[in-house]
Amino acid sequence: MNPILKSSLLIYFIGACDASGTDIALDAKATLLHRIDSLNLLIYTCLLTLTVLTIWVFKHRRVSWLHETGLAVIYGLIVGAIIRYGGSTNEVTYIDAHPAPDTKYNLSVPPDIVRFHFPDKIQISSGEAPIPNKTYAYSFRGEIVKVEQNEIDLKATFDPEIFFNIILPPIIFHAGYCLKRKYFFRNLGAILTFAMVGTALSALVIGALMYGCVQLMPASLASSFTFLDTLYFGALISPTDPLTVLAIFSQLKVDVNLYAMIFGESVLNDAVALVLSGAIQNYEKRYSSDGGFEITGFLGAIGDFIGIFSLSLLVGALMGCFTALMTKFTHVRDWPLLESALFVLMSYAAFLIAEVCELTGVVAVLFCGICQAHYTYNNLSADSRNRTKQLFELLNFLAENFIFTYIGVSMFTFPKHHFDPWFIIAGFLTSTLGRAVNIYPLSFLLNLGRKPPIPMNFQHMLFFSGLRGAMSFALAIRNTVSEARQAMLTTTSMIVIATVVLQGGAATHALAYLRIPTGEGQNDENEALPYRDVRSETPRGSTDGGSEKARLARLWGALDSRLLKPLLTHARPPLTETLPGFMRPVARLLTTTRQYTQSDNSLRRTDSDSDLCIDEPQPVPTSIDPQLSYNIRNGYGNV
Repeated sequence: MNPILKSSLLIYFIGACDASGTDIALDAKATLLHRIDSLNLLIYTCLLTLTVLTIWVFKHRRVSWLHETGLAVIYGLIVGAIIRYGGSTNEVTYIDAHPAPDTKYNLSVPPDIVRFHFPDKIQISSGEAPIPNKTYAYSFRGEIVKVEQNEIDLKATFDPEIFFNIILPPIIFHAGYCLKRKYFFRNLGAILTFAMVGTALSALVIGALMYGCVQLMPASLASSFTFLDTLYFGALISPTDPLTVLAIFSQLKVDVNLYAMIFGESVLNDAVALVLSGAIQNYEKRYSSDGGFEITGFLGAIGDFIGIFSLSLLVGALMGCFTALMTKFTHVRDWPLLESALFVLMSYAAFLIAEVCELTGVVAVLFCGICQAHYTYNNLSADSRNRTKQLFELLNFLAENFIFTYIGVSMFTFPKHHFDPWFIIAGFLTSTLGRAVNIYPLSFLLNLGRKPPIPMNFQHMLFFSGLRGAMSFALAIRNTVSEARQAMLTTTSMIVIATVVLQGGAATHALAYLRIPTGEGQNDENEALPYRDVRSETPRGSTDGGSEKARLARLWGALDSRLLKPLLTHARPPLTETLPGFMRPVARLLTTTRQYTQSDNSLRRTDSDSDLCIDEPQPVPTSIDPQLSYNIRNGYGNV
């Protein structure tokens, strides 16, 4: 055989063997990474399982000094310390790379992908196998502090976008879907004041105080902070998450209006804080390079805040109304599984549409949940009502506890922490002062026109219920590139852990110390509250503005009962009775046979909001208006 041909065949054979060896090595690495991923998921699953079992023991033993979220944090801290200091033999491999002299890139915003080129390497004379030209791409994960990190440390850290796109939406939707709108609107003035004005005021106070404190700190830290940075910290640390306190309220049957104010504020201030932090970031992008205060930029940030919040609210409300129309004018309720799937997908679509349109998905999914509960819920079959309530309650429970577990684990495994004791102490003090500024001055102003006023012990409990939670952590962990943002993450995590464990555990003692009445009293209106056992001591008809509903509330009630509910649900009176005569053809199209055939007595209350849930259609009454009889015979309203 020709020697050249022999040499070529030998080289080809060696190259094929090397390629096979490379494939085997890559398969082994992929298998190892898969096992590590599975191990990390198993760790979190075991943590949640342990949390659930401990909750059962605590409930069985009637232990009230530690809540489930506090348990999740403590378990997370223990496991995080084990992962961090337990050691691992699977070290992360790395190579040092330097950009070429002619490479164009922006150091402040690193490239998304780094490509490594390995040139051909063919040495036939020495018998070395050819190495083909290969390019490997690596995605951007952020600036590293140290590279001595093992695979488990690396994999125990999740992409922050997972929190915003997967974990937060069911938590926020559940808050809107299970919101008791009757008590929410009864205390709407106080809730909006605390959630919107109070959150913005708290962010401003915390930001200003933190900026002053930072200037007194060592120059290495002070130089990395601007006023916008501390203002952003004020925005992210202002939202509250009083889940622990509310669970205790339900067990002890605390006044339902106090419950409504705390719960309603926490629902809205999450959305407000997210939009507010986005407005601060937009101002920073546009005007921070100028070095001074820009009044046009400030007004533009306010416009961004109002515009984004309003448009996000509109997107969520429209998606909720669109789902209500779909469930009303189709027979999808005959297949409850498909009906429930449609409900879940349309609700999640509200979040995604808002995010795609550069709005705020959290606001959209919150108000989508409120509209779904107010309208779509009445069109669902009995199976879908139970399934959706239980599904989102379960998702909310798992998501909340997962976040608190991850907060504990990430204190040891997340590589972007920056521990500065002075900044942490200042964060605790200013967040406490910011909460006080939110509650006491605004309560004083509200009590000037509110009947009955907010008692002082209720104000103290509102202040005490300012626990920080999921939203603060999610905002802090989203960007940890700079030293300032890393210090914010560390301080936020410690504030969340301290408030959840300490304040949450002391909630029962706080109720007793403040002499807030608890008891077994409960009326029929409270039966369907998400935490069922709260009680009401406020006289019927009492509102923020006095014993009579405000004019705006009366106008909304008339519009809702005479137009929106007949349009979006099967509620009576039908549109044929409420719309003007010239719109009668349109009204017939938008009215279903079910609305004609049922009597007013077939409507029943199912919750404390006086929402109309319609029973199954009743037989046509023997005495019926001729026009209605004609409509029924000709099938008007059927689809």
